Amino acid sequence: MANFNTHLNGAFAVSGILGLTIYKAGLIDDSGFLICVALGTIGGLLPDLDSDNSTPIKLGFNIASFVFAFGLVMHWRSELSLLSLLLLWLVGYGFMRYVVFRLFTSMTVHRGIIHSVPYMAILGLGLVCLNYYALHNPVNISWFYGLFLFGGAMVHLLLDEMYSVNLSGMTLKRSAGTAMKFYRHQDCWWYLLLYALLALLVFTAPPFAPLWEQLRDPTPWAQLKVGILPTMIENLMYKPK
Repeated sequence: MANFNTHLNGAFAVSGILGLTIYKAGLIDDSGFLICVALGTIGGLLPDLDSDNSTPIKLGFNIASFVFAFGLVMHWRSELSLLSLLLLWLVGYGFMRYVVFRLFTSMTVHRGIIHSVPYMAILGLGLVCLNYYALHNPVNISWFYGLFLFGGAMVHLLLDEMYSVNLSGMTLKRSAGTAMKFYRHQDCWWYLLLYALLALLVFTAPPFAPLWEQLRDPTPWAQLKVGILPTMIENLMYKPK
């Protein structure tokens, strides 16, 4: 399978190209462009959350541990002494970093249900709903954010499948088919739960029609076509003879 740098660079490259395209077409603003690229890059690391020794899971739990400990301190800051707050911070961090992390890694198997298309679709749709219903972002922006997260994850799964092919002998490695999967019989009950949750999110998600209409509108794509090449090159190509 592909390594961490390959997943990071691949997701960043694809997200950057797509993000720059819709930004140049005027479909998102400056901050939307940066957030889309960031979410696409993060999405490219998400499927490896089920790997006990992967960089994303270690980094993610480190950040989550700091945030959890900081939240505890902020909540009790007016009721506890300085020494008690320091102790609370250490206990909170240690609980997340070691107890919860150990439980999570013991309950997950690499390339299990987390490393699957429906799981990533749930994360993408969940982000759409979070942005629209909780953060009150416009519907089109919410969909862009969710789609970029999901798209980055698909880049990850696709890279893993590509790396499962032995090009020298044109044969498949044992890992072939374990990356971009929709179902596995051994985890049938888990997948039933995944698809039930996915159906619920599809039902509750904001309407997709406004984004589809925006994408079908020829105006932004005509604007993109005009500015696709540098002015100097366009002048040389279309210079009257």
